[in-house]
Amino acid sequence: MAEVGTSKLRLMVVDDEADNLDLLYRTFRREYQVFRAESAIAALKVLEAEGEMGIIISDQRMPKMNGTELLSRVAEQFPDTIRVLLTGYTDVEDLVDAINSGKVFKYVTKPWQPEELRQVVQQASETYRLVKNRTETLNQSLRRESIFNEVMTAIRESLDYNSMLQTIVATVGQTFEADACLLHPVERLNLAENLDASEGAAEVQVMPSQYAFFSPDVEQDSEKIDRTGEGLAVDEGGKPIQHVADKTIPYTRLVLPLTSQKKTLALLVLYRQTGRSPWSESDQDLLEAVAGQAALAMSQAGLYQRIQKQTEQMQAELAVARQIQSNLLRQELPLLEHARIQACCRPARAVGGDFFEVYVHPRGDVWIGVGDVSGKGVPAALFMASAISVLRRELSQDSPPDPNQVMQNLNSSLMEDLVSSNCFITLALARYTPQTRELVYANAGHVYPFVWNNQARGKNDGAIADPTYLETRGVPLGILPIWKAANQTAPSDNRLVLEPGSVVMLASDGVTEATLNSSPAFQGEMLQASGFWKLLCAHQRKHSLDLSQVLHYIQSHSSIQEDDQTILSLEVL
Repeated sequence: MAEVGTSKLRLMVVDDEADNLDLLYRTFRREYQVFRAESAIAALKVLEAEGEMGIIISDQRMPKMNGTELLSRVAEQFPDTIRVLLTGYTDVEDLVDAINSGKVFKYVTKPWQPEELRQVVQQASETYRLVKNRTETLNQSLRRESIFNEVMTAIRESLDYNSMLQTIVATVGQTFEADACLLHPVERLNLAENLDASEGAAEVQVMPSQYAFFSPDVEQDSEKIDRTGEGLAVDEGGKPIQHVADKTIPYTRLVLPLTSQKKTLALLVLYRQTGRSPWSESDQDLLEAVAGQAALAMSQAGLYQRIQKQTEQMQAELAVARQIQSNLLRQELPLLEHARIQACCRPARAVGGDFFEVYVHPRGDVWIGVGDVSGKGVPAALFMASAISVLRRELSQDSPPDPNQVMQNLNSSLMEDLVSSNCFITLALARYTPQTRELVYANAGHVYPFVWNNQARGKNDGAIADPTYLETRGVPLGILPIWKAANQTAPSDNRLVLEPGSVVMLASDGVTEATLNSSPAFQGEMLQASGFWKLLCAHQRKHSLDLSQVLHYIQSHSSIQEDDQTILSLEVL
């Protein structure tokens, strides 16, 4: 390429007349590095040997190949070269051909005026330098963008924190032609315990490098490069520092801080062996830009890694909490001669607020209940544990009160905590006395329990008779200071006698509000109480009542479980 700096620009003069060639040479030899050619073919040989010229002045009329043909070839091989055509003829066709094929800068007629030709060449020289400078700037920008995109794409494709650090080292080392590249993480030691240290002060420590890249030329001698990080200083937000190889060190070292939010996360150190040129200022500027983005990616990856670890720890803790919560529920249901009890509970998350209770009192009464704490997750699970504890305390008394009084006692015990946490509990509770087959129930804002008899079927179609909904109900626990059944007008409103074959069903709203999107029988509608009963009837036409299968059907036909789901049944034998 012709020099475009402060040195002389290369100029070629081409003419088949020796006198003209000498005159042109003498005219420009002081300001330019002049090459001569006595023909177009000789000019092409000079170009092949010497490379690009800044300016070519060519005669038009020459044997074997004229000036237009020569300049058209030059335009193809060296498009930036400025082309000037000389001719003693003012042929319009030659002029048009020179402009179109040779893409000439100026067309000068013979005999020329020396001063005029000097001005033309000076103008051509300025044009060439401007074009080359802009081309070089554009090429540098394209190179910067290409390298930057290549490095950042490689970094962002890394799957985890450690692989990202190794990718940064390998990609930067290869892209910027380093013989070795090391990454030293920077750790901060809290000095709060040091009485002389100011509040919030921290000492930074450069750690040994676990992430390294070595070119094939130095891979066998990689142990000679210090990986301990000793002697490396951290300058928060500092610029790249280059130590050029000399008699004291056998390599050029470039220390590049990876800084995010004014904190240095690591030091990237690049090495070049003695004899290789140091990194240029443009390379250092590009490295600094790459380091900024790499530090940002490194910071985000570190944050993601910490969140991932916290998530894993939380999931492990939730698994333990789920096991503890599951253990709070009855793991084995009692086997009774006079009744068959089933219960299933499926939280929507790891833990939930639904619960059930089955308690057989020493005197023979059987207590059943299903409750639902408002909300989901851990807060609801904590209140669920508290509610079960208080409920079992009430039911385990020598002479437990009736269900309404149990509700009042629960409300009194849990009221303060529920109100302060803006929570409430719905609960359906029933006591079944086998000797009299009497069922007494209380309902604190819960889904209506219902009762049906499997033995009461239609004479013609064998269909089970519609259920009886137990509609005496009060407000949820934690709403009013004193709980009572709002619509109970007589003591017998919450009592009934069960016949053999009768089934009492208790469910949480996660069951009745489930949407079965993939069930053709329900066509994506919410079950509600009527749909739940329809589902139970369809199930019992094929099987004996199995609540685990019923709940499995609901969950398998729902796109997502939005709420905890609990069902409990007591069947009189």
